Amino acid sequence: MSSRNVAVLDYGAGNLRSAVRALERVGAEVTVTADPKRAVEADGLLVPGVGAFAACMKGLRDAQGPRIIGQRLAGGRPVLGICVGMQVLFESGTEHGIHTEGCGEWPGDVSKLHADVLPHMGWNTVEIPQGSDMFDGIGPEDRFYFVHSYAARSWELQTEITEPPKVAWSEYGGDRFVAAVDNGALWATQFHPEKSGDAGSQLLKNWIGTL
Repeated sequence: MSSRNVAVLDYGAGNLRSAVRALERVGAEVTVTADPKRAVEADGLLVPGVGAFAACMKGLRDAQGPRIIGQRLAGGRPVLGICVGMQVLFESGTEHGIHTEGCGEWPGDVSKLHADVLPHMGWNTVEIPQGSDMFDGIGPEDRFYFVHSYAARSWELQTEITEPPKVAWSEYGGDRFVAAVDNGALWATQFHPEKSGDAGSQLLKNWIGTL
């Protein structure tokens, strides 16, 4: 089978090299692009994200990111959001008292974790949902690398649908939060699979397998 082409959306979200290298290691042909046409037409689209929710949303809007994501999903074309690239998929984010509208693919607000020590930085296990293609070949003891102070701390999308999203959870400082979502063509992780060793590589390989 020929390798799949993945577009990494370049909207000023920071260092993209580790994501590019990780995708190449699992067999993808990777293009870093700000061109909407290439982003829409690639086999897969990766939406990265580092820093503040509001700043990422501004960069994403300037790059037509919400339209690109919506257009791909309307055609069932895979999208993977990572870290703040996952957070912006929700309805909104609240940081330092500033409420910012997100892409609105899922209901809910991203907010600050209640842990005493922030950011949550380091390796953590996740509660893997049953039947998730995202976590195929990954066990409950496998750990992923997190760096964040904010997260979706509840899941509000109604599940009375044919294929309900499969939601993975994690916990830090007694605060439970959404660690990953497997929602048909839309996958997202709060952790960084590109920095998560063998488990992260397996997850990216699983995603490439859906393209």
